[in-house]
Amino acid sequence: MIVGLHDAEKEHFKTKTFPNLALMKISAWHKAHGDLVEWWNPLYKYDRVYSSKVFDFTPTDPYLPEDAIRGGTGYRDVPMDQELPREMDDMFPDYSIYPECDYAIGYITRGCPNRCRWCVVPRKEGKIRPYRTWREIVRQDTDKLVLMDNNILACEHGIQQLESLIGSGYRIDLNQGMDARLVDGRIAEMLSQIQWIRFIRFSCDQRAQIDPVRRAVELLTERGVKPYRIFIYLLVTADLADASERVEALKGYKAINLYAQAERNERLGITPNTTQLEFQQRYVYGGSYRNETWNDYCMRRGFCGGKK
Repeated sequence: MIVGLHDAEKEHFKTKTFPNLALMKISAWHKAHGDLVEWWNPLYKYDRVYSSKVFDFTPTDPYLPEDAIRGGTGYRDVPMDQELPREMDDMFPDYSIYPECDYAIGYITRGCPNRCRWCVVPRKEGKIRPYRTWREIVRQDTDKLVLMDNNILACEHGIQQLESLIGSGYRIDLNQGMDARLVDGRIAEMLSQIQWIRFIRFSCDQRAQIDPVRRAVELLTERGVKPYRIFIYLLVTADLADASERVEALKGYKAINLYAQAERNERLGITPNTTQLEFQQRYVYGGSYRNETWNDYCMRRGFCGGKK
């Protein structure tokens, strides 16, 4: 059998380097059964084609065959909770299809107990539960491990796995922001002892998270973690007063890394407006927030409701 794989984000975002875990497992399963696997080419005829699309704003390739097996939250007509067959999901990923990837990726937990309006995880994965151990995920040819868990601190299994990584020789990244509300002395001590590839990441998507994030930063600082090692995701909704308040509350920690993400959920008809994109791309990414408030920025730029 000749199998074609299609990564919609890899096709659309030409500089995309983050691998698609589902496609790597599919590739591993087919190769284990003696099949030939390659990236899908619309000029060729395949016995089977798999297409994965993560984001609903990523264009759908019009040349995909009608019988392509499609998956991922980017396809709105595919059931949100669709999963790989168990025999595929249990495969160790085939990293050879993403040769630029020099780290292991995977999940220790799946699901989330929260029901944030902007997040599809509870609908897609359900309640939080144990899924794997880190020893099942790591590669022998690298000491880097990237975990994609959505709320690892909300599961005791996840916490125990993180604790057991201390002294393991592996460096990790939790590329989704952790919930700072779950950080206490025990968690802060654990996080301070883990070897991180670069950052310790948290989310601050609403005003109610400001104080928990501050407390988490202070607990980590007390244990020797420098602010420049901390990375905060900030959801930017249409309520820019809310977003600017969060920026003002956190930028006082010198060298802390703030990362703005304009809200986009096309399933719900939500797309960012030009002001949200200005806040994300120029005010935060451009570093203006370090020296002026959002209102001052608007006044200087002459828009966004700022008054000269």
